[in-house]
Amino acid sequence: MRPALLRQVVLFLAVAVVFQLLAVAGGQVFLLTQLTMSLYYTLVVLGLSLLMGYAGQISLGQAGFFAVGGYTAAALCTWDLAARRSSEWVAAAERTGLLTARTDAFGALVLTVHPWPSLALAVLLSMALAVVVGIPVLKLKGNYLAMATLGVGTIVYSIPLGTARLGAADGISGVPPFPLLPGISVDGSPRSRIANYYVACVVLAVAMLLLLNLVHSRVGRALRAIHGAEDAATAMGIDTARFKVRTFVLGAALAALAGVLLTHFNGAIGPSEASVMKSVKYVAIVAVGGMGSLWGTLAASLVLNFLSLRGYFGTLDDAVFGAILIAVMLFAPEGILRIDLRRTLGLAARGPRAPAEPR
Repeated sequence: MRPALLRQVVLFLAVAVVFQLLAVAGGQVFLLTQLTMSLYYTLVVLGLSLLMGYAGQISLGQAGFFAVGGYTAAALCTWDLAARRSSEWVAAAERTGLLTARTDAFGALVLTVHPWPSLALAVLLSMALAVVVGIPVLKLKGNYLAMATLGVGTIVYSIPLGTARLGAADGISGVPPFPLLPGISVDGSPRSRIANYYVACVVLAVAMLLLLNLVHSRVGRALRAIHGAEDAATAMGIDTARFKVRTFVLGAALAALAGVLLTHFNGAIGPSEASVMKSVKYVAIVAVGGMGSLWGTLAASLVLNFLSLRGYFGTLDDAVFGAILIAVMLFAPEGILRIDLRRTLGLAARGPRAPAEPR
């Protein structure tokens, strides 16, 4: 654990506290709802930033892993097993704490899978899918890799859209809160806006600390070598296939975790979360933040997702993100925030340029 990285994360939490205090002081606590959702979406984008900026692999299927996590949690936490309570396997699962009983809005008993085991299963399922997909797909490069991941995302999008058990076009609603500590749970109720905001901040801060330590370790150096010159990295003895697959799996795990928590926060999930345009949006955000810049990606994600969720782009939301992606790729391929940071640090390091000596 590097002290400098820890200080950066602490500074991020301090800024988050300031935003919360300003929202309360200005009587705009409702803004914390969109900020909380933006924090969870940033988890997805950070995993993609690691994959694109460090391993050099583009993915247009990141929204699919988000949907796998969210739909798995939603399906398990709304699957009523009360009618089968007398069966041996349901009784055994209830005794071991895998199931939880509650009452619905009409006072009827509902017996469903507990949110914690559903979270574990959702993340593991997403990671398993990433392994199955990543081993063959990550052998491709360039446009072929983008098209392959796009195909995977399209398949994942089609499954809930055409499955009645998953709500088809309506999605799954009635997802219960996710219990964390006594009195604290992940849910979208107005009375718990501030608590949920800080839960999302802590989750993102922990993920950010882990990723920062990862990219500053031997693994991070290996990933940068793969990004810079994959053939040279292979010649140096780096197992490029293993590193790329593991990075792909880590990004899928972060996306699934975000999908689970945001599904419990919203109390529902729909097939739009797995759409291709969602994945394009994530790629556009990484492009704005800068390839290989986790803090730039985090800042870009929070700002752009917040503006999108607040409806500032209106019905042109998808068009705006598509235009952003094209503009960044044409005029600032290293990312807007990354370029500004490099220029600032470069000027600070070199100082003013000395005048040329006369010839």
